[in-house]
Amino acid sequence: MIRRWGPPVLLGLVLAGIAHHVTLVQTPRVLMSLATWRIASAGGTNSLLQSPLATSDSRAIVRPSPDLAYSSCPFDLSKGPVLIDVAPVPAPYWSLSVFDPRTDVAFVRNNVQAGGNPIRVALIGDSGGQAPAGYEPVPIKGNSGIALVRILIDDRARFPQIDAARKASACRTMSPG
Repeated sequence: MIRRWGPPVLLGLVLAGIAHHVTLVQTPRVLMSLATWRIASAGGTNSLLQSPLATSDSRAIVRPSPDLAYSSCPFDLSKGPVLIDVAPVPAPYWSLSVFDPRTDVAFVRNNVQAGGNPIRVALIGDSGGQAPAGYEPVPIKGNSGIALVRILIDDRARFPQIDAARKASACRTMSPG
């Protein structure tokens, strides 16, 4: 009996193991590709999309916090580095997080760590490139991902002032030369 069922059971276990491994490896990439496409369709790649405050219907970012203002930059590094400038805003907390194609965090810094100064980074992917003077190089495994600026809105009446200040932030392709 074991001889008859042994090989099919063993084959089934091997195939299940392979499927499990492929799922674990590919799921983050697929989810990030979908998120990048979804955000890019609203504002393009290598540019910062300033989202309105979250409501109960907001879903561009999974489970957005109603206490945070989000700015997102889906980036494509296939033609070279992308520069991100995050200007300080008059809020108790703000941060920049950069996620690679596997959803891994490649970089994170908040206003306290930045000492209230602007955050200036150059995202450098597999295509290579150099960070220009004044920019911190951030290596990315792959050539795509999402940069996310989060700003704590402790008083919604102050949002217009914070929104005006956050518009000084930018995400752009580095000019050649």
